[in-house]
Amino acid sequence: MSSLPAKGAGRPTGALPMVSPYVSAMLGEERSALLQRVVEGLPSETLHWLSGYFAGLATQRGPVQEQAPAPTPVVQAVPEAWLTIIYGTQTNNSRMLAERLKHQAEASGLSVRLYRASDYPVREIAKERLLYIVISTQGDGDPPDDSRGFVEFLLSKKAPKLEQLRFSVLGLGDSSYPKYCEIGKILDTRLAQLGATRLLNRADCDVDFEPVAQGWLDQAVGKATEELAPKTATAVVTPLRTAPPAPKHGKEAPVTAEILVNQRLTGRGANKDVRHIELSLGDSGLAYEPGDSLGVWPRNAPELVADFVSLLKVNGETEVTRDGRALPLQQWLTEELELTKVSKPFLERHAALSGSTDLQRLLAPEGAEAFRALLKTHQIIDLLRLWPAPWTAEELVRALRKLAPRSYSIASSQKRVGTEAHLTVAVVDYVAFGARHTGTASYFLATRTGDEERVRVFVEPNDRFRLPRDSARDVIMIGPGTGVAPFRAFVQERAETGAKGRNWLFFGEQHFRSQFLYQTEWQEALKKGELHRISLAFSRDQVEKIYVQQRLREAGKDLYAWLEGGAHLYVCGDAQRMAPDVHEALIDIATTHGGRSREDAESWLSTLRDEQRYQRDVY
Repeated sequence: MSSLPAKGAGRPTGALPMVSPYVSAMLGEERSALLQRVVEGLPSETLHWLSGYFAGLATQRGPVQEQAPAPTPVVQAVPEAWLTIIYGTQTNNSRMLAERLKHQAEASGLSVRLYRASDYPVREIAKERLLYIVISTQGDGDPPDDSRGFVEFLLSKKAPKLEQLRFSVLGLGDSSYPKYCEIGKILDTRLAQLGATRLLNRADCDVDFEPVAQGWLDQAVGKATEELAPKTATAVVTPLRTAPPAPKHGKEAPVTAEILVNQRLTGRGANKDVRHIELSLGDSGLAYEPGDSLGVWPRNAPELVADFVSLLKVNGETEVTRDGRALPLQQWLTEELELTKVSKPFLERHAALSGSTDLQRLLAPEGAEAFRALLKTHQIIDLLRLWPAPWTAEELVRALRKLAPRSYSIASSQKRVGTEAHLTVAVVDYVAFGARHTGTASYFLATRTGDEERVRVFVEPNDRFRLPRDSARDVIMIGPGTGVAPFRAFVQERAETGAKGRNWLFFGEQHFRSQFLYQTEWQEALKKGELHRISLAFSRDQVEKIYVQQRLREAGKDLYAWLEGGAHLYVCGDAQRMAPDVHEALIDIATTHGGRSREDAESWLSTLRDEQRYQRDVY
């Protein structure tokens, strides 16, 4: 009788690993027991290394000698092919869904390979038979940084014909942007053009991605099981696969953190209100690394909720049901629904209810530019004021998107601050169309000033924005405005760990006197040798505006020498203007100081990105 557990069963944490009768027969009872003791408690990466080590020993000792036949192993069916999953992500949502898909597929008995897009060997795609892609779209139709090479390859002439491939795409995006889920749509179309067969229709997920995503995942696993169902049984023992335990804390299980400090960083006369927020994580055990972000679950401003209720002439106490939950309208609007960002589905419904021909024209193909401008300049309350419509409480609750958490780069090293997490928050607060407008999370955080104020938070890991493993490497950090936040964490971490490499910070804002964020800390870091060089650009302190990309060009010779010497370069901040301008400056530096052609300079930067020596956290 086999000593293997039943299919789907696991073993208690800390129990000895199971040894099959086949292993016992090969080694004998004594050596089998010894092996069992040796591997007890070893992590998976060590076991993988040992497997390679033993394979190397076998190669050195020559061919396998004939032995007496071993007992027949347990016969279990295994798939004749595998499912490959590729994900591209900027904020880890695509990664989370791809990993969930992998675990669901493995639980169904499938062989699965999971790759981040940047790690996938693109030439392998000609051999694939079943491929699922989970990918997000950034800003106005851009791929995530980790997917640029993969997307460029598929769109190029180098991409092979894929008549043998069956595929499906899950796209993630934000319908408050005109090119919603654009990268998912592009890849879905391109794979079909290359001859691949669509196994399952593409699904597009908005910020509230769970309902659509889980439906697609379930169908995707079902289709994959049908495609890869084994035709014959193979005499091997298939190792049991179990999904890893769910993290103790996360997006759906946040920590309640106390705000310890809410301090304004910008000085008198500044036209920006930037806050330094310190939160206590208490005994939650929540851990983070430099480069990670903190997700914050906000609540909508009471003034904005009151405006909605008053403008629409609805009763805030009216009970409304959505997704099986019945809550008063006031609670829906305060805690559950998005009241600021305009989404295309909401705009379509509002245009129909209001009967506005102006809004209808915006939604037509020829109105794309005007539609783009409206999304940037209008909040939902503006639509309700400018184009009145007879919304009922029930229809409003159904039409609004669910409130989503906001992410902020963590501005501290846990090695220095312990159970705290620090944030650098620019408060959105301005007047437009004759009325005050505020940002959902930034205003929420800025107004948490009373004793024992608490907010719900969780850590969003960012494995694509990490300090070099070799602490002797130099680091170049480019972070204008609040983009400087993760670099405060970087410098703290490097100081706490005694890193030998140099640190060079590029920072920019409008005015030196009122907007030099963390000025005294940087000065102190320079004195202590924790920061070795700082380059500053204050755009409005002189007639000609100066930005960080100009400072990059001015220091181009040294910067290029640092990079050629192995330095890692990081960019954090605005994705629409700053990040492309910085990228262009880097190309100029490589051509000017490296003697490269533009094409060679772009290839050089791509290589740095592939080596994870050019990392960006842009939004």
